[in-house]
Amino acid sequence: MPVLSVVNADGTTETGSLIDDIVREGARRMLAVALEAEVNAYVAELADQRDEYGRRLVVRNGYHQARSVTTAAGTVEVKAPRVNDKRVDEATGERKRFSSAILPPWCRKSPKISEVLPLLYLHGLSSGDFVPALEQFLGSSAGLSPATVTRLTVQWQADHRAFSERDLSATDYVYVWADGIHLRIRLEEAKAAVLVVMGVRADGTKELIAMADGYRESSESWAGLLRDCQRRGMRAPVLAVGDGALGFWKALNEVFPETRHQRCWVHKTANCLDSLPKSAQPAAKKAIQAIYNAEDREHAAAAVKAFARQYGAKFPKSVKKITDDEAELLAFYDFPAEHWIHLRTTNPIESTFATVRLRTKVTKGAGSRAAALAMVFKLVESAQNRWRAVNAPHLVALVRAGARFERGHLIERPEILAA
Repeated sequence: MPVLSVVNADGTTETGSLIDDIVREGARRMLAVALEAEVNAYVAELADQRDEYGRRLVVRNGYHQARSVTTAAGTVEVKAPRVNDKRVDEATGERKRFSSAILPPWCRKSPKISEVLPLLYLHGLSSGDFVPALEQFLGSSAGLSPATVTRLTVQWQADHRAFSERDLSATDYVYVWADGIHLRIRLEEAKAAVLVVMGVRADGTKELIAMADGYRESSESWAGLLRDCQRRGMRAPVLAVGDGALGFWKALNEVFPETRHQRCWVHKTANCLDSLPKSAQPAAKKAIQAIYNAEDREHAAAAVKAFARQYGAKFPKSVKKITDDEAELLAFYDFPAEHWIHLRTTNPIESTFATVRLRTKVTKGAGSRAAALAMVFKLVESAQNRWRAVNAPHLVALVRAGARFERGHLIERPEILAA
């Protein structure tokens, strides 16, 4: 819709200059188009998710109320598309929600250029395409020539190299999550993944530890990553969380043999259900949830036996997937109860990369593997600023100190009681 403004003799309008009005309208339209494209991609990606009646679980649902967003071009009014997502998170039992990476619900300002540029790069825009896109989105292209953008991408590759070579001896990671994420980006081979290790520092804050390309199931790929972290001073974590199919575990035993293992319940649940007929899956899923949601290890072990009794005769393969890994599936019960929700799945990695995964695609444009990894790194780096610490962060240091926890509660040591 065209902008109608009363122009004064000196070229100004009620809201500033005519050119400012035009730029603001361009920013508003660009933001609206970007938000529509983002929601459409999310809905299309999940089109195959349906309920027992065949109805789609993720659909468009009108628009949110208009809100004002401050951009470099000034304040513009935006109506963000709304999504009705009826899926339930297996780990928490809560409804899943769509959250825009372009304009999160809490956001009242346009994204920083440091977040917009790598996002555009991963969408396959050439350096020449950046300038008009950002001029419309941010209201100005000052200092954003193709040469400037090219220099920025080179700088981001240098940032990723510096991150990958930094000293880790001063940081203590008590818990770590590991996963291999397949993204539709310019990696050298189709089966290559981004190997990610995230950790919890002694103060309870989460942090990206390492990120490199490799093969998800390859112990050699993971061993190379972990040995590099060890060489740079990383101490053995107390507990590592990951999917059982990862080559990570063999590598972990070689590099940090003292670290305990915790299998991811989301991956394990999916693997178990895949070996069951669809008719048996809803009840089996509830039986599995009863295991990892149990009030303590003893009740969880009883739930494992109940699952085995109920499904062992007809579906021994599915039951074996849990009974064979029982010790490593229930390891989280030996840690503070406040940390259980963080330790039983690799959700911290999955949730971070979900938005990145939805916004990356194969392109025909030129781009190196190093540049693509650098762009993913910059997106994760910006997301890291919004990560929340684990629950009861003060207990993380006690875990490192060797404190014992029973049924999720701290057991005071005799020397502490004597004091």
